[in-house]
Amino acid sequence: MFRTAIAGSLPKPSWLAETHKLWPQWAHEGDALREAKLDATLMWIKAQEDAGLTTIGDGEQSRQHFVHGFLEQVDGIDFEHKVEMGIRADRYKAMVPQVVAPLRLKGRVHATEARFLRAHTTRKVKFTLPGPMTIVDTVADRHYGDRASLAQAFAELLNQEALALQADGVDIVQFDEPAFNVYMDEVATWGIAALERAAKGLTCTTAVHICYGYGIQANVDWKKTLGDQWRQYEKVFPVLARSSIDQVSLECIHSHVPPDLMALLKGKDVMVGVIDVASDEVETPQAVAETIATALRFVPRERLIACTNCGMAPMDRKIAMAKLEALARGAELAQRRTA
Repeated sequence: MFRTAIAGSLPKPSWLAETHKLWPQWAHEGDALREAKLDATLMWIKAQEDAGLTTIGDGEQSRQHFVHGFLEQVDGIDFEHKVEMGIRADRYKAMVPQVVAPLRLKGRVHATEARFLRAHTTRKVKFTLPGPMTIVDTVADRHYGDRASLAQAFAELLNQEALALQADGVDIVQFDEPAFNVYMDEVATWGIAALERAAKGLTCTTAVHICYGYGIQANVDWKKTLGDQWRQYEKVFPVLARSSIDQVSLECIHSHVPPDLMALLKGKDVMVGVIDVASDEVETPQAVAETIATALRFVPRERLIACTNCGMAPMDRKIAMAKLEALARGAELAQRRTA
């Protein structure tokens, strides 16, 4: 059957953190918080398995934010004196920490949740990390002086954690790079080099996720400015096709991305977004199967993975669960139609 996976994040239950927020406050502290994080992780592992997904993730339940969950374990970053900065070319403002000294990992970042994930499912597991370009776009640099140098510094740290995740039994390490859809020229000049540095030495499957952002209002408003055709992928896909990265995750359903751009990823596995994370309307299996059928015109069957457009962190939990089921049912229907 078609492989299925989520892009990364899933909603946090109310007993773990605030709901419907991208930067939720935790409901507990200390040992109670650590226990709640793993309880939520186990819940989502079970939910993904019950839905029928073939690849399982931790839903990023132990991270307040997909970038800052990594940065919290990095020396050289000042979280005490955050500054306001425009994110994704000023699409929205955020209070971000500052890089004030040479970067160094304090130790392992995601060992607990990665090992917990591996221990609680026999299916393939994927673990997500923020990509170096996206991290650079989410911090204020007061030390390195240029974005390319800062990206390489982060890439080295990401590589250390990625190699450790591989040793923990992770089958797929994915780097999330929404910034690739914003700084397309820089992707070619230093973005890909930093991404490949982050993946250096990995023998497990490597992936990169490039989306148009979570289903938050700032991203919805930005998409309205992109016109009838979203062609950002046209610049970055050829570069990615020449890279060493194995899989590429992209938006498809309910987007204005021309489907034929997927053909630019020849030789790569393609995680096709068949679930819209910017809408609470739950897709029918028929709609998912039709999106898969469209993608099959440009992606070989054996290289297609049905996925979500992006993470679902701010979404209502019940809706997210229903969308997981629609993802798996739609992939099953597509399988029957193309058998």
